[in-house]
Amino acid sequence: MTLAVAVSGGRDSTALLHAAVRAGQTQEVTVVALHVHHGLHPQADAWRQRVQAQCRRWGAGFAWRRLSGAPAAGESVEAWARAGRYAALAEMAREAGATEIWLAHHRRDLAETVMLQLLRGGGPAGLSAMPRVTERDGLRWVRPWLHQPAEAVAAYARQHRLSWVDDPSNADPRHARNRLRLAVWPVLTAAFPDAEGVLAQSAQHAAHAAALAREVAATDLATTADAGGLRLAGWLALPPARRANALHAWLGAQATAALTARLLDELPTARSGATWPLDAGTVLALYRGVLAPQPLTSPGTGPVVTLALTACGSHAVPGWAGALRVDRTAQGGVAPDRLAPIVLRARSGGERFACAAGAPPRSLKKQYQTQAVPAWARSGPLVFGADGALLYAPGLGMDARAWAPPGTVQWALRWVPAQAAP
Repeated sequence: MTLAVAVSGGRDSTALLHAAVRAGQTQEVTVVALHVHHGLHPQADAWRQRVQAQCRRWGAGFAWRRLSGAPAAGESVEAWARAGRYAALAEMAREAGATEIWLAHHRRDLAETVMLQLLRGGGPAGLSAMPRVTERDGLRWVRPWLHQPAEAVAAYARQHRLSWVDDPSNADPRHARNRLRLAVWPVLTAAFPDAEGVLAQSAQHAAHAAALAREVAATDLATTADAGGLRLAGWLALPPARRANALHAWLGAQATAALTARLLDELPTARSGATWPLDAGTVLALYRGVLAPQPLTSPGTGPVVTLALTACGSHAVPGWAGALRVDRTAQGGVAPDRLAPIVLRARSGGERFACAAGAPPRSLKKQYQTQAVPAWARSGPLVFGADGALLYAPGLGMDARAWAPPGTVQWALRWVPAQAAP
């Protein structure tokens, strides 16, 4: 068995590596230290060399990565370094053949995280964001000392006369955790000596609450959401707390506090066609009682494309952000031979569309208005047959004038824009 230990070179991770090597010697476990060079300090090369030398003396394996790039605009150095560090640790662990990574967080780290999350307005999930064991990306991430006080780790390091490096950035008050650790924690523990243990206990309570919230959300979303989106009628029937919980779970990683609050306030009275910004290229759009992500595109921009559709399935359309889906249908489709070839192009004006058999064709603009099709649902190309007849319009469907006779083989078209669902 191979066990990976994340080692920065500081006191806590050095002590954990030492303990892991000692335990591994009696249990036939190969220990490998994983070190991440963040490239943020001039001493970082020396830290890496020091950890590597310790591994040679103790008989542990060693692997390291240097992070590349820099934080994005508006991104904190702490968040950038943390994301890069965990990605590098996972990559190195897999290469070493390890399925478990040990992290040196102790009870003080847990208590500090709870305090920081409280100050950021975090909910149960945030307050329990440092579990003792979690599985992610096929790896087990374990914090074996999470419920040990910081003093116990310091005592272990002294007992075994370990040496370690001190990162000067730990004294930089620009970082929130450092401000808490240096300025707030001494005052807090002077007034409340049991603060560390009590906050750690609160994290456990929050973990139980977060797990319960996930279970309730899964139950509620099973009846109010599907691949098409969040169905408003079922969602509005939920009690307010479960409504907010289900919405937060459905949004997933995109569930910012501002977006969630706005949706909770506006959705109950929103009209079909309303949209809410989700990211740079996507909006959340309400259409016929269903909330779903939609690409932020104009109603149809792209080149004229000729395709021959000879089989059902998804067909990419060059120059357009999406694909044309072909499926068998019992009614309301066209004869397959009318789809080889077809011409796809943007609206040019003057196109007319019939929504039902025998109904007079009307301008696309009028049909979209009558059917209450919002602008984002009109994106994609119009589809014409080889004879120039309109066969399909995004948001409206198949033109009734092109429908095949009942009882014959027929295919239906559907434009599927490129998009990412929550």
